[in-house]
Amino acid sequence: MSKDTHNKTTSCCGDNSSHATCCGNAENKSANFSCCSHDHAQHDSLSSIPWKTMLPMLVSAVLLVGGLILRSVGFELHTLFYPILFGVSYLLVGVPVIKEAVQAVVRENDFFNEFSLMSIATIGAFAIGEYPEAVAVMLLYNIGELFQSIAVGRATKNIESLLDVRVEETRLIDDKGAITTVTSEEVQVGDRLQIRVGDKLPVDGVLLSEKASFNTVALTGESVPQTTYLREPVLAGMINLDGVIEMEATKVYSDSALSKILTMVQDATERKAKTELLIRKFARWYTPIVFGLAVLVTFLPALFVADYQFQDWLYRALVFLVISCPCALVISIPLGYFGGIGAASRQGILFKGANYLDLMTSVNTVVVDKTGTMTEGVFEVQDILVAGDKEELLSLTAAVETFSSHPIAKAILKYHKPSDALVAQLSDIEEVAGQGLICKLNAEQVLVGNYKLLDSFGIVYDKAVLDIVGTTILTSRNGKYLGAIYIADRIKSDAKEAVHLLQKDGSEVIMLSGDNDKITQKVGQTLGVNKAIGGLLPEDKLSYIEKLKEDKSRVICFVGDGINDAPSLALSDVAVAMGAMGSDAAIEVADVVIQTDQPSKIHQSIKIAKATRKIVFQNIALAFGVKLLVMILGVLDIATMWEAVIADVGVTILAVLNAVRILYMKKF
Repeated sequence: MSKDTHNKTTSCCGDNSSHATCCGNAENKSANFSCCSHDHAQHDSLSSIPWKTMLPMLVSAVLLVGGLILRSVGFELHTLFYPILFGVSYLLVGVPVIKEAVQAVVRENDFFNEFSLMSIATIGAFAIGEYPEAVAVMLLYNIGELFQSIAVGRATKNIESLLDVRVEETRLIDDKGAITTVTSEEVQVGDRLQIRVGDKLPVDGVLLSEKASFNTVALTGESVPQTTYLREPVLAGMINLDGVIEMEATKVYSDSALSKILTMVQDATERKAKTELLIRKFARWYTPIVFGLAVLVTFLPALFVADYQFQDWLYRALVFLVISCPCALVISIPLGYFGGIGAASRQGILFKGANYLDLMTSVNTVVVDKTGTMTEGVFEVQDILVAGDKEELLSLTAAVETFSSHPIAKAILKYHKPSDALVAQLSDIEEVAGQGLICKLNAEQVLVGNYKLLDSFGIVYDKAVLDIVGTTILTSRNGKYLGAIYIADRIKSDAKEAVHLLQKDGSEVIMLSGDNDKITQKVGQTLGVNKAIGGLLPEDKLSYIEKLKEDKSRVICFVGDGINDAPSLALSDVAVAMGAMGSDAAIEVADVVIQTDQPSKIHQSIKIAKATRKIVFQNIALAFGVKLLVMILGVLDIATMWEAVIADVGVTILAVLNAVRILYMKKF
């Protein structure tokens, strides 16, 4: 959803204090849930509700209770006293609902909506002299909507609070060192920015200071501070925790990770789950059928009941109309999914729509990429295999690697920093593609690379290094083998647990990688996956997914982070991308984005999806069960309009509170 579209949606409520005014009919209430939720979000507690909303209900309640007390003691000034007293009470709470019913007919040609149900039932009750019941229906309906508004506000507050992390202004450092304040949208790629303590980063970039600590909770859901070093990437929305720092912008605001997250969250409410769409369709024919049944309840008994009394059967039909109102369904079901999206976002998991929550509950095959998904994608020195002097091996290898930009070279330089004097002595640097580097050190030949490089120069080395599963860098000086440095990618701390949890819940876990098959098999064995396959090109991964999809019983979730994973993500049933360090292409294609880059969140997202669906179906069963029971009791003249309205409002409030409950779950 574009920014303009979002603004248009949220402004639909205008200055109207009534929930009904914003949402329109039952069908629109479901279809425009983002509109309704915005209105609800204004009323996060009773103290935030304006008096113009509360006062009519309070006065109506006083008049209703006062009238009931006076009538119970036999007080009466005039035959019109109670009709007028209860009439004023009714108009205070009934006019907004009747107005909505009329507007739905005039503007949308929609006669069959919940406001018509309420209006006809209460006007009918008033016409047959059931004044208190008519007032009670409207009053309790308004009270129910009020508490519902508070509940929905709490449910949406977590998601809408993301909008507060946007940075409107930032401090720009020009070429002369002068600082000016500009809007975030004015920041260009390459601009140098100053970030004070407590400030949020306005755009994505790299750190220009030696070291900084950030709060990343807005992006990842994790409150543990993250330490970042010189030239490492930083993201918009991070909060600087200590010291004034500087950064360089690498993206404009609209391309930042934060901007994309906000767009995802806003768009998520527009993508409906199958259950939610079913309720929307259900609302289209449910209300007309209810009207038809009410008419039959009123007139059909005249053909079969000997002592048929029109007023008696009309009252039963009015009870039938009151209890049949579909409020609980059309509000609580979208709210249930919205709550699930909110609960997931608190865990650093962003669902791009309610439909993906539904799909995630059916996943039984999880296919994961290796590098960057199950491993950290950061090479580190794991072991030093010395054939001579260790210091000579490390210093010389690191000095030569200063001339390379390869991740392996960076890993060696991070482990050991060579002296500038040694680097200055190196000359005639030559890179052999796929093998390594050749150079001269005081006329002596130095080789730094893989075993193929040393083989090509006839250097004798320890063949045991060939059995090492991983990347091994060998070094020789003047024909003498000095040793080898073993470098490997580090497995993420929660990767093994993630695989175990997925398998425990019945999912098959398959790992695919473009890395060397031996390395992939070793990582797969360590993690305990069902199957691991390495040496795959992007098209090979795609072919493997296609083959898996031939089994129609499989619901496949693919998890990746790189641009090479985009085709597989697009083909899978549910696509999950690692969002913190993942490529833009992977995040764009994905249905679910894990901002913390933790594999364990895959299982967490499935649990949240299942908890959401469980709550949605609980609400459906609760609403249908209670309404059907009271409908039958009303037709049999066992339930009165009092029971009908209390049951209707009660079911709505219970369903809404049940939907909100997911936000407060600690375990899913």
